[in-house]
Amino acid sequence: MLRFRSFQICKRTLATHPTPKQQELMARGLPKRAPLPGVTDIVVVASGKGGVGKSTVAVNLAVSLANMGKRVGLLDADIFGPSIPLMMNIHEEPLVDEQNFMIPPVNYGVKCLSMGLLAKQNDAIIWRGPLVMSAVQRLLKGAVWAPIDILIVDTPPGTGDVHLSLAQNVPISGVLLVSTPQKAALEVTLRGAQMYRKLGVPIVGLAENMGHAICGNCQSRMEIFKNVTNIFTKQIDIKVLASIPLDGNITEGCDNGIPSVIKYADTAYAKSYRQLGETLVRTLETKGLVNDKQ
Repeated sequence: MLRFRSFQICKRTLATHPTPKQQELMARGLPKRAPLPGVTDIVVVASGKGGVGKSTVAVNLAVSLANMGKRVGLLDADIFGPSIPLMMNIHEEPLVDEQNFMIPPVNYGVKCLSMGLLAKQNDAIIWRGPLVMSAVQRLLKGAVWAPIDILIVDTPPGTGDVHLSLAQNVPISGVLLVSTPQKAALEVTLRGAQMYRKLGVPIVGLAENMGHAICGNCQSRMEIFKNVTNIFTKQIDIKVLASIPLDGNITEGCDNGIPSVIKYADTAYAKSYRQLGETLVRTLETKGLVNDKQ
């Protein structure tokens, strides 16, 4: 095997961000989505706003699924702000096989790939649309993911080129939305849900992050907000799969490259991720969203 030293993608050409009308037209004419060989399910983790803990959810969900015995991959599709290498404590460049396919490095039982492993450390990535979309395609289809049961894809906040590229290139089993319980965050999350629905991609549910706190003395649950998330999700017909508590230790785990479900395995925080993983798998199976085109 060789070290992956260069990342060849398409030429730099201009691109515009699609309007809602353009998104709708694109959904009608999407090319046939080709499944990834040996990958059973692809689950996209998405949020409308930044700062809601989406990448933290993606990492801890992936590790929780691996702890359940699932074969899991984690793709960091946040091209401009990759954080998975830090959070998963993976910093080496991926190897490549004889066919020039990248071999995702593994930690905590999860295969990982990120633009952060391919670009030089601290380099800013300043790309227009076509470059971004080609990078996503290279990470998806230029790597040996097989065999895995679930590929978790961490996306940048909002809607744009990365999300459209994913929807165009591969059959997505479902989208897991992540939001905090503030109205502003939830309303922006709704826009993302509408985009995926227009593109014909199912929404498996929403993970409410930092929705409550656990008392350090009696371990009772303390509600911080007034059921905002449940009221909101009922209005848009989206199920809350799990409520993840606010925990001051999470930042430490992320910064040190130790997922909190590993470092704090016996806490209510880790339990909420086990619940999320179990519910996600059950939802994919019972709703018939499992991709059978292998």
